Parts: sequence; structure tokens; C-alpha cells
Amino acid sequence: MSIYLHDIPLSTAQDHLRTSLEEVGLWRVLGSETIPLDENALGRVLSEPIWASISSPHYHASAMDGFAVIAENTSGAGPSTPLTFPIEAESAHYVDTGDPLPEWANAVIPIENVESLDENNNITPNIQKPASIRIRAAVAPWSHIRPLGEDIVATQLVLSSGHTLRPVDLGAIAASGHQSIQVARKPKVAILPTGTELVPIGSELKSGDILEYNSLVLAAQIKTMGGDPTRYPIIKDDFDLICQRVMEAAQTHDLILLNAGSSAGMEDFSAKVVEKLGTLLVHGVAVRPGHPVILGLVNRTSESQLPITNYQIPIVGVPGYPVSAALTNEIFVEPLMAKWLGRRPLELPTEEAKLTRKITSPAGDDDFVRVAAGMVGGTLLAAPLSRGAGVITSLVQADGLAVLPSGVQGLEAGSKVQIRLYRTKSELERTIFCIGSHDLVIDLMAQFLTESDRRLISANVGSQGGLISVKRGEAHMAGTHLLDPETGEYNISYIRRFVPDVHVKLVTLAGREQGLAVRRGNPKTVRDLNDLTRPDVQFINRQRGSGTRVLLDYHLNQLGISSDSIHGYYQEEYTHLGVAAAVASGRATCGLVIAAAAQALDLDFIPLFQERYDLVFPQEYANSQLLAPLFDLLAAPRFRVAISKLAGYDTTQTGNIVLND
Repeated sequence: MSIYLHDIPLSTAQDHLRTSLEEVGLWRVLGSETIPLDENALGRVLSEPIWASISSPHYHASAMDGFAVIAENTSGAGPSTPLTFPIEAESAHYVDTGDPLPEWANAVIPIENVESLDENNNITPNIQKPASIRIRAAVAPWSHIRPLGEDIVATQLVLSSGHTLRPVDLGAIAASGHQSIQVARKPKVAILPTGTELVPIGSELKSGDILEYNSLVLAAQIKTMGGDPTRYPIIKDDFDLICQRVMEAAQTHDLILLNAGSSAGMEDFSAKVVEKLGTLLVHGVAVRPGHPVILGLVNRTSESQLPITNYQIPIVGVPGYPVSAALTNEIFVEPLMAKWLGRRPLELPTEEAKLTRKITSPAGDDDFVRVAAGMVGGTLLAAPLSRGAGVITSLVQADGLAVLPSGVQGLEAGSKVQIRLYRTKSELERTIFCIGSHDLVIDLMAQFLTESDRRLISANVGSQGGLISVKRGEAHMAGTHLLDPETGEYNISYIRRFVPDVHVKLVTLAGREQGLAVRRGNPKTVRDLNDLTRPDVQFINRQRGSGTRVLLDYHLNQLGISSDSIHGYYQEEYTHLGVAAAVASGRATCGLVIAAAAQALDLDFIPLFQERYDLVFPQEYANSQLLAPLFDLLAAPRFRVAISKLAGYDTTQTGNIVLND
């Protein structure tokens, strides 16, 4: 049965896929195989339970270096009433750790608790071959002995089927007498990237080319899930060729991931391919990102090389955007892989967190929001990351996912939200949470702090947004470079205004040079802010509340230039690199950035202003152990040298305390 509908609920799509797989006999463990018990078994899933065929230990073994004795014969031994035992059968016998216990013995006296005697009853240094031993304390029966079956008793259950093998499990299986094991067969997954615009990794890029790396990410995910992925070469947008490759893959694989644009455009072949080769179950799921997912079954011939009795296998049309592709794999493929392997689906730990800023969500969709997370003042905070489906770095930076269910159209800053964590609680407790203005030195600092077992994550919300986060208790520190137009001073007056009730320490990170970034050769001969009013100049601005926006407005006011006369004044980016990228791509003629951002994207830079970039720390965190490595870093000469290598930075005042309130 086909549900060829758009925007069906996620749960409906998942249920329909499961029902369809049950109908064709594929909602089960695919099969099992026998493999040797060696390190290659690590991570495999048991398809049969492990029952012990031998006991471990399989004899009574000494747990210490010492002397085997009959415990009852030691009764009465004391400090002033020592007992002596000759070294002979049924009296005392030396044993090393792990040696079998003599049949007549039922205890071991550790070597350090005996006095070794020679033939004349004198103490001898030959502790392993004395004539006799003297003891001054009795021992209880079965002291210092590992009895037969102490660890494993023959016939007992050692590991259940469905268990994913860890290093220690391999030892337990060996100890229970096995040399080989039955494990679930790894599902074979074919990954077919399609698109005329795609080029392989390492290609020399030209305009319109898109690097094909989705298949790399998908294959790595499949391997992590326990599958056996095959990455196919890029297939151009040729319907017949795609059909041919899908049919070839179907003969030797259990699942096909067809990675293509699955929207309703001219080059959307995915749905048509599935319709021609099998059954289209679902086209379009109410989930963000990953909206245009395709689910279906494709037919295979009787010549298939895989040992299953049916002639259909599932196919997933994976969206082309990297984030959508990766999350589609997590949402739809991971549970299927778990079922085929007989293990439990992956369950990420879930914690309640407080949102640092407002987020909106499409009505009717289950929305998976990537967040950075950290513990501030005992509260777990979640800072939403870029929402773009093509922004794969948002997954790299993500500490977890906040899932907004269908019907929730957004949440305000400060709202409680459940997040599925990618990181452990201990990692979050070692995280320094920075909210505020974007600066490249913050990224540099994050790299240095890894040497001190600290994570530094930053959310770019502008200088004013950072100060508001400090006021709300949502950050360990904030980056700011707000110029007071009346005094010419940086940051202090804004701290008084935005965080009047919070005791803070204000420390200079660096001096910076700001100016206009233009494309190489400055094709429109932009010289200064006066040129921004020209009709042929398209400007790109920073967001309201950012220090760069405040700096720009101050100088526009000084020059008597109205913001309404600037084309692009209201077009905003949240980082210096975002502005530089807009200029490099031709979306804008110029933008106000720091020199290092222009250098990073190979742009020309027209220097205009010098400014001071500071870090604001609430006093309750400034003296904490968490931030101690950061303050050590600010004083480190090697850190200043690293900053100086970035264009336009001055470290003369780095580490200076501007305010200690």
C-alpha cells in the first residue's frame, strides 16, 4: 500500500515503513554468521546467547602466593601461641597465585603472614622452599582461594543475544570456553549519490560545483550503527542510469540510500525511480530538517546474492542537504539497523535545558533543533545553532538536539526544553559557555583550552545580546566591543546599563582593526563610508545589537550619513566571517569586518577604525576553577604570539583588567 502524500506526520511515516517491512518479512534479524573470537568481533551483535561450556576457574585456584594448608589445623594459632607446619603433604605446600590447590587443602596462608624456618627451626630467607613454616594467626576455610566456578559456572548464561560486544565481553566469552561465536549478519547498505552538479572530494572547484561528501558521512554513520556500507561513484542526473545503478545495488545489498534532491524540481528523479522499480510508500514527512524524505521498496531479481527469501528491499530517498541527510539517517535508518541486528535502537540521554534565545518552528512539523549546551550556575543551557539544512558545521558544533514536536510553533528565551545529548554530563561540566560578539580570537582560545581539558563554546548573538545573557545568568563570559558615542569609551557604560546588578570583571582580549572588506582589486573603488551611499554599491551589515553595528552607526552619525541612504543597510549577518563570505560570493560589494575576516576569505581590506574587544565575566565565575585555565592563557606569551599572527590584532592590552566590580 502506498501513501503518496506530502507532510505526513513523522510517527505515521515510521509506522508505515515498519508495517511494509513486516509484510515482506524484513522487520527481523536478517541472519547470522559464525565468526572467530578475536578482536574483530568487537562491536558485533550476538545472534545467539553465550552459555558457558566450562567453569572459570575450572579448578580450585590459589588467589595468593603462599602455603596451602588445612584451615582446621591452624586453629589456636596466635601471637604468643604460634603453630609450626612441616612442608609435606597434608600439612603445608607452597603455591603461586593461580596454582591448583592440593586436593587435601582448603585454605591458603599468604606468604607475608608466615615465618619460613630451616631444618633447625631458624628463620630462613628461602621463603619458597623452607623446611617448615610458623604462623601466628588462624585462617578460615577457603581463605585466599578462587573456588571452581567463582567467575563462571558451566552452563550459566554469560551474554544474551542482541548484546553488542565490548572488549571485556570477548574475555568473558573466551573464559567460558568458546573459540567462535554466532553474530548477526551486518546489513549491507548501498549509498548512491546523484547529481550533475556533484564533484568528488579533491576536485578543483568551479562555480556551481558541489563537493560530494554526504556519502562519506552516511557511510560512517552506517558503520557506527553496525552495518557494512558501500559508497557508489557519483551518478549524473540521468533517469535510466540511476535506475540501472539502483537495480545493480539491489542484488547485493539489504538497503539502498539514494542521496538526491527529493523536492519537486525538474531533476527530482528519486520518487520516479522508486515508482518504476518498486513501491513508493512515502514522499514527504513533516520533519525539519529532512522534509522531502522518500521511503519505498524496490524489487530485486531471483539472482540476488543475499540469503533472504523475499524479492524486495527498502530504499530511502535521502535529501541532498548535508544536515537533512545526516538526520534522516538517524531518524529512519538507525531503528531499522537496530532491528536487523537484533539490538536496541540508539537512545541518547535526555535532559531538561533552558533556551538562551527565542526559536521559531514550522507549524505541523517535528523540528529537530541543533543546540550547543553547557552548565552555568547549575543550570543546563541550550543555545540554538544555525538552522540551515546545508550547514553541516551545526552538527559538528551540536552538543545535542532539542526536539520541538508538531504543534509547537516556537519557544521564548528562557523556556524549558528537552534535549537529546550527544555529550556526557562531565563534558558539559568542563564547558565554558561564551555568548556575545563574534571574534576569531575566541575560536583560537577554544583550541588552546583543549590542552587544559576545557571546552569553550560560543554563541554569536552580538555584544548587547551577550551582556543580556550575563544579566540572565546564562553565560560564564561574554565578548563585547560596544563604543559609547558620548565618551569614546568601550563597554563600561553598557555594562552599567545592561547588567547593573551583576558584579563583573572586564578584561581586554585584544585590540582590533575594523574596515571595509571588498573583493580583490576593489572593482568598484570603494574608499570609505561615504561610498556606501552610491547606487552601485551593495552593503552587507551586522545585526542590531552587535558592536560592529554600533561602531558603524556612530561613524555614520559623525559623517551625517543616513542609514536609509545605504543599499543593504538592513541586510544582516551574525559574524564577521558571514559578512566576508557575502562579499566574497558577490552578494554584497562590501561590509564592515575585522581585518582577519577579510584575510581569511582572500579579500582586500580598507582599514578605518581601531577598537578594543573585551571579555565580561560575572565575578562568581571569574575566580572559579573552571575558568582558571582561561586566565592563565590570557597571561601566556605564546597565546599573544598566536593572536599577533592574525591580521589587524594588537595584544598590547591583552589580559588587562579594565573593571573589577
